[in-house]
Amino acid sequence: MLLTALATDEFSKCEVLRKIDISLKLRRGFRAAGDARVRHTQRTMWTKDELRILEALDTAVRSEVTAAHINEIVSFVEQELQRRPDDVLAWKPIPLTLYGSRLPAIIRSSWVFILRANTITGAERHPNSHQRMMSYRGAGDFQTKTEGLWCSHYLRSDPAAPLAESWISIPPNVWHQGVVPEANWVVVSFHTVVDDELIEERPDG
Repeated sequence: MLLTALATDEFSKCEVLRKIDISLKLRRGFRAAGDARVRHTQRTMWTKDELRILEALDTAVRSEVTAAHINEIVSFVEQELQRRPDDVLAWKPIPLTLYGSRLPAIIRSSWVFILRANTITGAERHPNSHQRMMSYRGAGDFQTKTEGLWCSHYLRSDPAAPLAESWISIPPNVWHQGVVPEANWVVVSFHTVVDDELIEERPDG
């Protein structure tokens, strides 16, 4: 049985447009793909088990002690991104010990990513891991490819927001990419494999 993640019955917008303007894309949900303009909506839905996992991860990240450690890692990654102006993102693993015993057993690694402002990170997928990602600081559009179309998931970093407005769950082999507005976007990501076993695939091989 599937349950909606939002009591308010929010929707994730899936839209396509030939030419991309990043600021417009974030406000209106447009995506370049071929010559057609397609727009449809898809409910954000999670199983009961998936919802429990995301709730546990949300609690773990928002722990006062853990958040202090994550903020230190964010500062380090910010410096790395500044040092590499041609890179669209920078990252660093988060030791799972920083979360104490709060994590579900299936979680094997965690990361801080900072996505550079005014960029599209480009499509990638992980054939050997289920990824769950939280908007930690800032906001953006984290897109997944469903039935040949890019589906927009607008995420923000508000502790008071419904879970589906700050989290996304990405099963193995699902293409995804970040679309970032005028400010850098900090996210915290969790995977079901250890960091040195994570496989990342790009469309260009």
